[in-house]
Amino acid sequence: MKPADRSSMMAQPLRRPSLGRAAAYLGLFVLGAIVGIAGALVQSGWFPGGLLLALAGEAGLCLGGARAAGSRGGAVAPASGWMIAVILLTASRPEGDFVFAAQGGSYLFLLGGMAVAVICATLGRGRQPDGDGVRLGK
Repeated sequence: MKPADRSSMMAQPLRRPSLGRAAAYLGLFVLGAIVGIAGALVQSGWFPGGLLLALAGEAGLCLGGARAAGSRGGAVAPASGWMIAVILLTASRPEGDFVFAAQGGSYLFLLGGMAVAVICATLGRGRQPDGDGVRLGK
């Protein structure tokens, strides 16, 4: 191998995200929180269709964020917003109000939503060099 070939194969160092990318991640985080709140309200109202609709909404947002951002961070941002919003909704208030009942559908929503977030973050595109996609090593 030539020295020039070896240097082109080395991984590029991580850079700080630009201001626009950081704003996009923040927007995806807020959208994830909104989808989490809406899913929490819908999943028990129209069971089992509401549960599927809530999980499909989260999956669509996470995959869409990954495609729009072109990285896995686009899927992680809405997933973390969803998770924080849903965890805050699980706490019962002193007045006795709660969003999630102790039913199987609520647990499926919580655990299924976390699984969907992990799957979408895994399916998101990682860092790949630009150029011909046939063989990255040549």
